[in-house]
Amino acid sequence: MFEEFKKFISRGNVVELAVGIIIGAAFTGIVNSLVKDILMPPIGWVMGGIDFSNYFFSLSGGQYDSLQAAEKAGAATINYGRFINACINFLIVSGALFMIVRQVNRLHILHKETPKAPPRQEQLLEEIRDALRAQANDRANDRAGNQSNPRSVPPPPDRSP
Repeated sequence: MFEEFKKFISRGNVVELAVGIIIGAAFTGIVNSLVKDILMPPIGWVMGGIDFSNYFFSLSGGQYDSLQAAEKAGAATINYGRFINACINFLIVSGALFMIVRQVNRLHILHKETPKAPPRQEQLLEEIRDALRAQANDRANDRAGNQSNPRSVPPPPDRSP
């Protein structure tokens, strides 16, 4: 069982997936900081000093100055401002991933393998086909009375009983 697990874990896809998850986790931290520390302050300033992370509804009926105060008091809240931040995070991450996948697809198109030459058997069959086609064309020309083709081959003898 250990050998089977070792074989499974050492396959390329599993290792690539693990690396992708680790990089994704690190990228999420960067995007969260970008949204929270870089994007949201100017958006809030343009909207009159609004901080989306403090937008919430108190389900317990109390009035609280901030989300932190409501959480400290143990009030049940719907934190739609955090949801707005999460949506912005998602849009940024999905946009960045779209750009990455788009570039990778372009690289795959650029590095596509040139079509391989057909096997020797197929080449020979194509040559035979072309020779038979040329021979049939020559016969048709002979029957039509056109003897100007120097490649014409006389028809095979009739071997019917």
